[in-house]
Amino acid sequence: MVGFKNYYNKIKICIVCEGYEEYDYLDRLIKLNIFDKAYDINLVNAKGNGNIFARYQDIYQRNKYHIIFVFCDTEQKPYEQFMDIKDKIDELYDQKGISDKLVIFANPCTMQIILFHFGDIVLKSSQKAKNAEDIERLTGIKGYNASEEKRKELFDKITKENYGEMRERIKSLSTNSNDENSSNISKFFDYLEEYYEKWYESINKN
Repeated sequence: MVGFKNYYNKIKICIVCEGYEEYDYLDRLIKLNIFDKAYDINLVNAKGNGNIFARYQDIYQRNKYHIIFVFCDTEQKPYEQFMDIKDKIDELYDQKGISDKLVIFANPCTMQIILFHFGDIVLKSSQKAKNAEDIERLTGIKGYNASEEKRKELFDKITKENYGEMRERIKSLSTNSNDENSSNISKFFDYLEEYYEKWYESINKN
């Protein structure tokens, strides 16, 4: 049930982002006011897959947030680093499977979600060089290499209008991280687009 919105005591959410693309993407959505004003969202750039859990654990121990998410790629099979992050989060909470609700993933990479803003696409690789042609075809950006300049050019093209188009296209993806071309980010967007009272408590307790 939709609850009473208390804009004075906002729900504090932290999202540990794998890298610059994840950070810049969510930052763009925040600046577009995609998410409900009841949420105070803080983004943290882990600057690499191998740093995610250490950053997560440090933030968790500070006890400043109502809920802490991770946003990362699965990369290619066998997904060893991705599964290691999830296992460590389960151990941190002492709750088997809680990471399924706290880890937002994109298989093979976040670029799959980003490009859904601009058209239909099925990425087969997380490598930027292999995806550059598709990025240019859909966005007009030549030689995308995830540099600060290219990231700004890309994310400036994201709008409220094509956000809605992405939300429709993403329905075609599996939500099972073991499947190629999958993501559970739709559920995350469902949480943040509209205020639901105490939803974060149900995640933390179950």
